[in-house]
Amino acid sequence: MQPRITLITLGVADVAVSRTFYEKLGFVASGDSNPNVTFFQAGGLVVALFGRQALAEDAGIANSKPGFSGITLAHNVTTRQEVEDVLAEAAGAGGTLIKPAQATFWGGYAGYFADPDGHLWEVAHNPFWTMDDEGRVQLPGREMS
Repeated sequence: MQPRITLITLGVADVAVSRTFYEKLGFVASGDSNPNVTFFQAGGLVVALFGRQALAEDAGIANSKPGFSGITLAHNVTTRQEVEDVLAEAAGAGGTLIKPAQATFWGGYAGYFADPDGHLWEVAHNPFWTMDDEGRVQLPGREMS
């Protein structure tokens, strides 16, 4: 398997409500979207919004109670101020501020918000990583392809 992620699907209670939230954050829905699923281009990958029950059925598992799933999405930025700005933008769009921006134990600056379905997003500035003009992270010792 090649180590890559091409699609992240978020199971949501209401596709239309979640679509509106993400559009307020600047995501642009693809023409392939419909009332049952929304697709957003997000750099080199796609983020999809799909009904939580339908997603569970598609995977062949029970739709369990929402809560911490052991996963977060992350949006890295180039400055501490951008962390503050993105967290404020998310809250203004209807998200919930979970953890205000603050210095981290690893030397960065980060905070968390939740989308309308509780999916956690970390907004972080990592002074040890480089980002290209398209917002892609360059890990130390790795070349971008």
